[in-house]
Parts: sequence; C-alpha cells; structure tokens
Amino acid sequence: MPFAGILGHDNCIAVLRHSLASDKTAHAYLFEGIEGCGKKKTALAFIEAVFCGRDEGCGICPSCRKLAAGNHPDLHLVEPDGSFIKIDQIRELQRELAFRPFEAPKKACIIDAADRLNPAAGNALLKTLEEPPGNALLVLITDNAEGVLPTVLSRCQRLHFSALPEATIAALLRDSGVEEGTARIAASLSGGSMRKAMDTGAETLLLERKGFLDRIGSLSLGDVTTLFAAAEELAGEKEKVLELLELLTTFLRDTLIMESGCLEIVNSDLVPLIEREAAGFPKEKIMERIGHVADARTAILSNVNTRLALDVLFMRLAAE
Repeated sequence: MPFAGILGHDNCIAVLRHSLASDKTAHAYLFEGIEGCGKKKTALAFIEAVFCGRDEGCGICPSCRKLAAGNHPDLHLVEPDGSFIKIDQIRELQRELAFRPFEAPKKACIIDAADRLNPAAGNALLKTLEEPPGNALLVLITDNAEGVLPTVLSRCQRLHFSALPEATIAALLRDSGVEEGTARIAASLSGGSMRKAMDTGAETLLLERKGFLDRIGSLSLGDVTTLFAAAEELAGEKEKVLELLELLTTFLRDTLIMESGCLEIVNSDLVPLIEREAAGFPKEKIMERIGHVADARTAILSNVNTRLALDVLFMRLAAE
C-alpha cells in the first residue's frame, strides 16, 4: 500500500518520505505505538517505496504487486515463535540477509513484536542492526518500547505512532461497510486502535459486551456458585479477559461521567445500564470498583492465575 492510503500518521510519513527523497534512509528503524494503529502498514509502505525506487510506491509495478500479495522474495518477516522471538530465528534472518537481493535494490526485514526478542536473540541482532549485510533495511515494530532491549533501541531510528483519532477510525469503519451507529461506538471503544475497532465493530461482539456487563451487574455473594461459574467460563482466554476488563473500566468511567451530569459517554448505546449503575452506587464506590478492576488486570498481566484473579474481582464487585 502506498503512503497515500495511510491515515493519521502524517508526521511519521513525512520523516520517511524525506529520508527517501534525500537517499538517507537509516539501516534500522523502530516503529512504536499502540497495537493496531498502522505501524506495520506503514512499514510495508516504506519498504514498497524503497523497492520501487521512489518516495512513494507506485502500486502497479511487479515489485509493488508482489509486496501487496505478500510474496516478495526480498522481504522477510520475523514474528514471535510462541512467546518469544528466538535466536534461531535471528540466525536464519542473518543467513537470508547475507545473500544478494533477487530483485529489489536491497533486502528488507520487518521484525514484528520486537519487545518479545529474548535476550539471546536481541544480542545476536545487534551487529546486524549496526551494519546490515548488503545495506539491508530493518524495521522493528513494537507496542511496548519499554520491553525492547536498550542496546537494540540505541541502534534504531525511532518513530512514534500516535493513537488514531476517533473520527478517523469511525470514517474508515463506515467506508468498510459498518453501520453508522456501530462505527461510532466501536471508534469510541477502540482507544485509537483500528484493529481493536474492527474487532469491536462486529455486531456479535457489541452484543457480547452488553451481556458481559449485564452479568457483572447481577453478581451476588448470595449465589457464589453462579459467580465462580462466570469466572471459570471467562478464564480460558487471557487476552479476551483483558479486553473485557478494559470494557468494564470504560463502562464504570461512563458511570462517573453520567453522575457528574455529563452525557459525553463512550458506551452511548448502553445508557439504561449506565443509569442503573449510577443510581446504585455513589461516586466513591464506583471509583473503588474501577480500582478493583485495575487490580485484577495488573494481576493477570503479572501472570497470576486468571481464574483466581476473576474469582477475587467478582467477589469484590458482588460485595458492594
């Protein structure tokens, strides 16, 4: 995809265009920003321009078409194998980069989730970042720059990608066929991530969100069997649990906002639920509930057993 098809990152694209126009591209870049905001798409557009020999990929030459199809022989993609990117993957990449390019002026590599390079893999990559064989181009991508080895960070030109504006996300969703109201709600819940907005924009997920919030509202210590059953049912998918906790935090925040007399809430389709929550709890209790959710999220991210974290959270919410 050419740069023209990427919205919301004009500053980063301007830097990349200038480096292309002046023929002063760095050996290694680090694209950092929240998940799903367009970092990988921009990396592909940048490499497309480099391979095309312009400051913008033409989109029609054989090189551009191969990149769009994901089968260009001179582009290599490295992703985590399980939980980490391992040293064998980096060694294989180094072997590939040592060969002459097949078609492009240079070889290129995208290392996705660079924060998940294990220490051995990260250290093995350092020499390649400093002096890529054949003047190869490396683009590292991360949504957690703090998790990237400092020695890797110091060898990359860093570009920060901001969260996408809600209006941009809503417009893109509408263009893809999502209904106006759903697009607006999904954009509000996305946190600036197009990927999250597209996931949330599915009608079934919006209904699932409402069912989850209804369930939270009905928790009772008088029925601990149902409470623990809910925790067990949800605990199987850690990433999904984290997303649901984020939705719950947004819902409780909306409750505080509504209690303050403001109607500029995110979950605008759930006004009756929010009103019920606001009527049932004073502001202090709502803030405590937000704290309980934050504690559960921190525990899960620290690899505490997800089922146990949900048990504790649900008991705390039910007790209030």
